[in-house]
Amino acid sequence: MKKGQVTIRDIALKLDISISTVSRALRGMDEVKPETKKAVMEMAQKMNYEPNLIAQSLRSNRTNTLGIIVPDLVPHFFAANISGMQELAAKRNYNVMICQSNESYETEIKNVHTLVSSRVDGLLISLSRETKNYDHLHSIYARGIPLVFFDRVCEEIDTTKVIVDDHDGAFKGTEHLIQQGCRRIAHLSGPEKLAISKNRLRGYLDALRENNIEADENLIRHSTLTEEDIVQQVNSLMNLPNPPDAIFAINDPAAIQAMLILKEKGIKIPGQVAIVGFTNEPASALIEPSLTTLSQPTYQMGQIAARHALEQIKNSDSYTPQTIILKTQLIVRNSSRRI
Repeated sequence: MKKGQVTIRDIALKLDISISTVSRALRGMDEVKPETKKAVMEMAQKMNYEPNLIAQSLRSNRTNTLGIIVPDLVPHFFAANISGMQELAAKRNYNVMICQSNESYETEIKNVHTLVSSRVDGLLISLSRETKNYDHLHSIYARGIPLVFFDRVCEEIDTTKVIVDDHDGAFKGTEHLIQQGCRRIAHLSGPEKLAISKNRLRGYLDALRENNIEADENLIRHSTLTEEDIVQQVNSLMNLPNPPDAIFAINDPAAIQAMLILKEKGIKIPGQVAIVGFTNEPASALIEPSLTTLSQPTYQMGQIAARHALEQIKNSDSYTPQTIILKTQLIVRNSSRRI
């Protein structure tokens, strides 16, 4: 047998029938005799035939494929998102194509072009931390390609967004630290342009205000969230004349790294500095002391995002964009427990 992908022409030649008959048989059309249909299916299996999805998509204008772009495949948060999306997509006979921007704006643009060129029926995107320009996303939205944002979203595009209540979660995390007796609470934030950075900072500030604690700009640190920058920000905080007695971090990886830095300095957690994260990564329960954090319904977020992408595909003319906000749950562990 020749090398390469088997086509319906190869099956037709083997059975000495027309290509059109093979095509109709593979699609299960009633006009093909049962014995012919059986012979075609058996030969297709014997020859390891796989349908040409690109050719099919050109005929139907559908690939039954969703494109997914995440900043990073390693964190449990995005892995759980993808699991939720995949399960729902599979139930609806859809496949998924997954790309990782690796927190790079340029890579995110390439991911979008790759998925659109592959003729995915819809896109689900969580933005990279470098993304400040949204022209590439405005472009696909203008072309009518179904688009759903999750977690890290673009606020200026009127499409469906699935997010957690970042403000409420940050408020709960900060207020918990206040209830433990902390008064100089630092906030290790993310890039200023990200919506989650803005909303979690707002929740932190509102919790301070509600508890009559004046915000100190020296305790608010925007970070690129790279290892080097977190080291610099935490060291800078602890070198202040009046250092913080607590840190509320934008996510668990930043919180865990802050804990490691403090432990290296011999600073006791939570006795000298209490810490709260955000995400409830599996490692947060394993580190010593265990990390207090905000748990997010990550799997549910993925399922909801996929469902809305599929609804857009099915009802493109009547679909109304929505913003779905999911609640967080405070998980109190030893990194903050003083009382």
